[in-house]
Amino acid sequence: MKNNKKITIASHLLVWIFLFSMPYLLTSQQEGVNRIIAHFWVPLVFYAIIFYTNYFLLINRFLFAKKNIEFISINVLLIVAFIFLKEQNEIAFFQELIRDKPVNKDGEGGPPFQLFIYMQMLPYLASVLFSVAVKTTNRLTKKEAESKEAANIKLESELQHLHYQLQPHFFFNSLNNIYSLVDTSPEQAKKTIHSLSKLMRYMLYETNMELVPLSKEIDFMKRFIDLMKLRVSDKIIVNYNFPTKETGIQLAPLLFISLIENAFKHGVSASKESQISINMTIENKKVLFIIENDNFPKRTDDKSGSGIGLPNLKKRLELLYPNKHIFDTTIKNNYFLVTLEIETS
Repeated sequence: MKNNKKITIASHLLVWIFLFSMPYLLTSQQEGVNRIIAHFWVPLVFYAIIFYTNYFLLINRFLFAKKNIEFISINVLLIVAFIFLKEQNEIAFFQELIRDKPVNKDGEGGPPFQLFIYMQMLPYLASVLFSVAVKTTNRLTKKEAESKEAANIKLESELQHLHYQLQPHFFFNSLNNIYSLVDTSPEQAKKTIHSLSKLMRYMLYETNMELVPLSKEIDFMKRFIDLMKLRVSDKIIVNYNFPTKETGIQLAPLLFISLIENAFKHGVSASKESQISINMTIENKKVLFIIENDNFPKRTDDKSGSGIGLPNLKKRLELLYPNKHIFDTTIKNNYFLVTLEIETS
């Protein structure tokens, strides 16, 4: 904000320095300093007064307040006063030129009255209009900036809410998994708790940034998959493939975990063989994430999950990557396919 004010002040100074220098460039040396001051500088001072009186006082108080009659009346009075002062100034410095002026058809020196008024008022009207244009532009720019700032604050607040919503959801489902292991396999339950502590440490301390390296997300997903595999039987085949080289890509954290969680929730049967296939590829800064799994819909009385994972993900994608993502889910031949493509640049 301070930099913008400095730029504005500097631009105004440069404009007026240029305008006050122009007479020296456009007039001959014989005309003298007095002529330049009287004929050029004095009107420029009047134009500047008109401009800044409107800019700092009249436009805000009258024009933007819809008091148009007052705004026009005050400006007319100012212009008439400055025209009168300018003419008195001309008379004082150029009496000999006034005596030598040609006589018009009415027997009076100088141009016709209507043309005189038009030529005298035009620069002042231009100053008023230019002041209105600059002030209106600044006002619209400020409003647009404030609107963007409000939108950004709302976006950040909503994203933060979704992020905090995801953490307890993840923790709740993981605890359900551990609970199922406590009686059947206490040793596995211990390992699972240890793995969960590492995952929660990442979620709590490393995902508060707007962007995280994709490599860290991949490591987190591998740990989570290994954690989930502990609770499924040997009938379940889980294959995953992630990029092994450092890509340099950064993206919003925890975008894929709900999809993996969903695959284990709906793609696993206690009695039937099933398969979960997870694949991520990178091409031209685009991340393509595909999960395929058998489809075993949950029973309506199954309360093992809160059901907020995918809606949460969809909302985050809309906020974080508008028009830069493709999210699609399909069921074909009792097989569930999820495709998520994110453009990261």
